[in-house]
Amino acid sequence: MIAIVGSGRVGANVAVQIVTKELDDLTLIDVAQNLPQGEALDLQHMAASYGIDLKIKGTNDFSELGRADLIIVAAGFGRKPGQTRLDLMKQNSGIIASVSKEIAKYAKSSMVLMITNPMDAMTYVAHRVTGFPTNRVFGMGGMLDSCRFKSLLAQELGVSSKSLGVMVIGEHGESMVPLPRFSSVSGVALEKFLSKKKMDEAVEMTRKIAAEVIALKGATIYGPSASVASMVDAIVNDRKSLMPASVYLNGEFGVSDIYIGVPAIIGRDGIERIVEVPLDEAERAIFLRGVTSLKDAISTLDL
Repeated sequence: MIAIVGSGRVGANVAVQIVTKELDDLTLIDVAQNLPQGEALDLQHMAASYGIDLKIKGTNDFSELGRADLIIVAAGFGRKPGQTRLDLMKQNSGIIASVSKEIAKYAKSSMVLMITNPMDAMTYVAHRVTGFPTNRVFGMGGMLDSCRFKSLLAQELGVSSKSLGVMVIGEHGESMVPLPRFSSVSGVALEKFLSKKKMDEAVEMTRKIAAEVIALKGATIYGPSASVASMVDAIVNDRKSLMPASVYLNGEFGVSDIYIGVPAIIGRDGIERIVEVPLDEAERAIFLRGVTSLKDAISTLDL
């Protein structure tokens, strides 16, 4: 069973993705009275229209976490126009710590997939509070950033997004590191299609596009939801997929005691292997800038 903590717009849309992909039975948990129950009923009706027979439940009772193999955390405040993800940290860290205590109490064998921003920092909080092994606590960010990079490149090149293989690592924020050197069109290096100037423009737009969506409509919803669903699919179906995810580093990339986006193999056991890629001087500088920013932010938390 999959549990989603937080039944707001992102949590509800993740639920839609999980149900329509028929990934597993689902429980929605929220502190708001009636909200998860109402969402569950609505989702159950949608499922019936598709002939999907999953069990869907909504509750305010955190003890229901005990039935979950995977817990997706979407609780907390959303990012507002003009805010950075790190601006949200002190608002959301208490909420995530509280949720993590409930997870540790009721679901000691579960995996935790973090959505709440600032996602890397909140994943670190969840790990520290639950005390779970690092392979079972991870975050979504790099997957979403890669989808945004892929979308921009597909439009620029006039090709199907299915033909693009891209990678974005680093902080899920302003110091993310899109990697054109490790991106391709059906196996053909991206540099064969785009000038350096155009690639640099795509990289910079990838860093800014979330803020643009938030400025236009107030929140990002569908991209994060689809990205999470892809990660859930990799876990439920044990696909051993190579995906960028926010994972705990213990010496990889020359960094320790931090959650940040890097390539990883994801399967039934969660983060099954971290894949190190060689970064050039410029890429590494931006990556380490994100590391420093996150460590400075986390140092202000009472964990």
